Amino acid sequence: MRSYPIPVAANWLIAGAAIIASCACLWFASHAHAWWWMLAAAVVFSSTNNPLFSLHHEAVHRVFNPNRRINHAAGVLLAGFFPTIFSIQRISHIGHHRRNRTDEELYDYYLPHQSWWLKTYWIYCLLTGFYWAIIPVAALLYVLCPWAFRSRWFQHGPARWWGFEPFVADIAKAPIARVWLEGVCSLLLQATLFWALDLTWQGWLVCYWAFGLNWSSVQYSDHAGSPRDVIEGAWNLYFWPGARWLFLNYNYHLAHHREPQIPWIHLPNCVRPGDAQPSFWRIYLVLWRGAQKAPPGPGPQPLPYPLQEWEQQTSTRNP
Repeated sequence: MRSYPIPVAANWLIAGAAIIASCACLWFASHAHAWWWMLAAAVVFSSTNNPLFSLHHEAVHRVFNPNRRINHAAGVLLAGFFPTIFSIQRISHIGHHRRNRTDEELYDYYLPHQSWWLKTYWIYCLLTGFYWAIIPVAALLYVLCPWAFRSRWFQHGPARWWGFEPFVADIAKAPIARVWLEGVCSLLLQATLFWALDLTWQGWLVCYWAFGLNWSSVQYSDHAGSPRDVIEGAWNLYFWPGARWLFLNYNYHLAHHREPQIPWIHLPNCVRPGDAQPSFWRIYLVLWRGAQKAPPGPGPQPLPYPLQEWEQQTSTRNP
């Protein structure tokens, strides 16, 4: 069986360089004397912060570092630059791999009992960066009131309306103390950035909104219009080479869904002959049309594995 080693040194080197570059952009945006310089810093930040998310995604799948404790600590650190809570993202993302393209997680199509307006609203949240904004707000809510996620009112009210009900149900099962502590770590990291770099709210918000717009635009383009199959329901998108490196091969999303435990650096070698590679821009522009009617017939069922068993099913590549 072929081995796919984790590029530990490259991961740390990229993380360090991206952190330095992102901090420089935040400082520059906060101290710029003209709005166009602030905007320029934000555009650069929208790119430099993306490798940090991609490496956070590696930590979610435990392929940032082979040592579990170091991997988790790195995930907590990287989550702080999003900002989000590592364990919440890990639980939600594993749930995404279980529910992808099922009726529970289908954002580009609307089903007979669903509202076209609500689904189209969700697509526009993805396309305009509001999807990113929901994640830090949810993390802050958890820090302020973690028990809200276990409330039936929250699960069947706001979470259902926003399309996060199954994710919130999973998060509600997590140990509150650990998740809360990770949330405090992310909050402290952001507070430290404000203090050490003398940031302004305007500079911070412009940078993070630019990042959110960049990041969010990709988050369902790699699934929209793909087959309604939990594993095969993704695309190996065509990115221009510079974007592919900034996203650390995140565009090879079908290869990732087939083998979630393969590190990012090996994904290009896992694309199968005959796999479609549609352009990101083609999928992205089609999404602006709004939600489409779902193809006839029943959708796939979520994978039945609980978190630990699912990892055993997909962790055959790395020690």
